[in-house]
Amino acid sequence: MTKLPAARTARSLLATAATLALTAGFAQADEIRVLNWQGYGTDEDWALEAFAEATGHTVVHDYFNSEQEMLTKLRTNPGAYDVVLINTAYTGQAAAEGLIEPVSYDDFPHADGISDAMKETAALYHDGQLYGIPWVWGVTSIAYNTEVVSEAPQSIELLWSPEFEGRVGWRDDAVESVQMAAISLGQDINNPTDFDAIAAKLKALKPQIRTFWSSENEWNQYFSSGEFDISVYWSGSAARSANNFGLPVGFAIPKEGAIGWLDELSVVKDAPHPEAAKAFIDYMIDPEFYVKWDTEVGAPVSANADAVAALPDKAFNKVMASDEGVAARLKFLGPIEDDVRQKMLEVWQATKTEFQN
Repeated sequence: MTKLPAARTARSLLATAATLALTAGFAQADEIRVLNWQGYGTDEDWALEAFAEATGHTVVHDYFNSEQEMLTKLRTNPGAYDVVLINTAYTGQAAAEGLIEPVSYDDFPHADGISDAMKETAALYHDGQLYGIPWVWGVTSIAYNTEVVSEAPQSIELLWSPEFEGRVGWRDDAVESVQMAAISLGQDINNPTDFDAIAAKLKALKPQIRTFWSSENEWNQYFSSGEFDISVYWSGSAARSANNFGLPVGFAIPKEGAIGWLDELSVVKDAPHPEAAKAFIDYMIDPEFYVKWDTEVGAPVSANADAVAALPDKAFNKVMASDEGVAARLKFLGPIEDDVRQKMLEVWQATKTEFQN
């Protein structure tokens, strides 16, 4: 693991001291409950052990498999959770429904390393109040088997190429599917204008798709058994597949662009342990946590610029974050109107019906 400079180590010690002050010592140590995707950083055993050693707080997890399931769990279990991971496309909705609490950057010492531009991301705010702390960002694009595909895919059209007929993996998700087709057609991913063209593009995938996947674990199983050669996938997950499982996974961002996204951590409305929740969120944006997570496990790009700077120079996320060409090609996921989301679902359901015929 890359050794952090003395200044950053000192800052980490100060932040830990601030965290201890927030929780008033181990005498008030709490058990906090976190709602997240399984295997997505916050539930790393070594991280929870380090957090418990520093603060006395223990952490238990509950998981979701979609943003809609996440929102449902918050709605139906008031007072059950302390921290929730939210894609910023859903932050405004969660805030409007009263599912999460407003916060202040002043309560998170490690937020000093987050750039002003990232802090001011409009999707983090509702009615002028901040509702989430930027945590990590990443890309949904094309992963490929480096033992089969000799060169990184340069175009999103390879997903439709006869070269990969019957060798494509695809996530069974309506929004993501429509957005990938929208990118190939040059349409706005958050507000497509020609759903007929998108429907035709998706139906053209019929001879291409070998299998659908819905979770990172499922993707790894299919990939390792040789089910597909290229697939829609997430950047951080691709890094974990390579680092954790030794799979020959490459990741490419084509010339047409890819889906960019930002995940944030929020304090849940009526959280039983709000101060411990804030301490945990601050630990999650700590460069020391991130460097270990990224280099030893695999992670998306940290929203904390100090954390990215502390990575080895050749680290994928450090290179990607510094490549202005990559940033220029990303189409960031944003709020989607209900009628647009419904149309996306209808198009994808019709597409899957077509696949079955």
